[in-house]
Amino acid sequence: MTTLRRLPDLWRQWPVTVRDLPFALALALAAVVPALERHGTQLGDLPGRPYDALTVGVVALECLPLAVRRRWPVVCLALVSLGFAIDQLRGYHTIAGTALAIALISASAHLERRRWVVAGLASAAYVALAVSLDRLGSSEGVAGFTTFYLLLALAWGIGAWLRQNRAAEAERRRHVEATTRTAERTRIARELHDVVTHHVTAMVVQAEAARYLTGAPDKLDQTLTAITGTGRRAVGDLRQLLDLLNPDHSTGDPRTPSVGDLDALVDQTRQAGQPVEFVREGTPPAATGSAEVAAYRVVQEALTNALKYAQGSRTRVHVHHGEGETTVEISTDGPGSGGASPGGSGRGLAGLRERVTVLGGDFSAGAQTGGGFLVRARIPAGNSS
Repeated sequence: MTTLRRLPDLWRQWPVTVRDLPFALALALAAVVPALERHGTQLGDLPGRPYDALTVGVVALECLPLAVRRRWPVVCLALVSLGFAIDQLRGYHTIAGTALAIALISASAHLERRRWVVAGLASAAYVALAVSLDRLGSSEGVAGFTTFYLLLALAWGIGAWLRQNRAAEAERRRHVEATTRTAERTRIARELHDVVTHHVTAMVVQAEAARYLTGAPDKLDQTLTAITGTGRRAVGDLRQLLDLLNPDHSTGDPRTPSVGDLDALVDQTRQAGQPVEFVREGTPPAATGSAEVAAYRVVQEALTNALKYAQGSRTRVHVHHGEGETTVEISTDGPGSGGASPGGSGRGLAGLRERVTVLGGDFSAGAQTGGGFLVRARIPAGNSS
């Protein structure tokens, strides 16, 4: 069964001429079947001629070039047209004449340049054939020759329609690829922002506090140890994120943060000197996914902003796992100590709003009436995309 399923893929790996050859051979063999004799195209209404040795060459000239109809469409059309002309002038009228319509469709569909030149030359060749048939005593008349020409023009139009559809599909795929690349770059930039900003902010705040602990060696050692731990976590998170960009990385998907990491996140923020109260209610869903990652990022960004703009102020983190959704609220009191910290660009909150909205949730962030700042997100649970 596995081999049968792979046959279409294996077939597509062959050169296009090899894939087109069976059809050309099948049409050539059908043309010499006695039951199909005299059932081909008859232009000019000339008397039929019995098949002879030349018939085999005419059939081959009409059918075999179809093997290169996609690789060399002009060559195919020229050879098939020559075979068709001989077929009609000698009165064989084999079904191999069907190849002319196929060659026209292929030429119109696969010819990239000078399509109108080829169409003009083909039309001129048809006029010459019509004049030759008329001089041989054809009773087709102008109306008959014109009708057949319009049928050939229809075949050319079908090829042009196929070519336009193929070009439109290629453009659609390019657009999808460009959109996908843009979305992936945005996602990576957002992840880098979340990881780097949080860890670096914590390290800066801890380093700033260490300057005032030179007289307390024990506390200084704890602070430096916390800075070291934060730096190691930052390097680990960055390595996991960079593994996503490495096509040769095959050790499995990098770990993605979930609500289960919130305890470590809160402890890290506390080590940076931020008083944080953490309350979690309900039971997290069994399956982790984008909703859990989004909840983690909301808490991470809010705690990072608290360290930046309200250092030392009381911060409360409330995570509630409800029926089919997770609600996250992070509130921070007044301006705090206002210690030094890296400036912000506002990109983090905008990225969170986009992330939560994509999952079908709600996100808000703004100043509270009595002072402080509140970040709130409602995230539908169970999204594993």
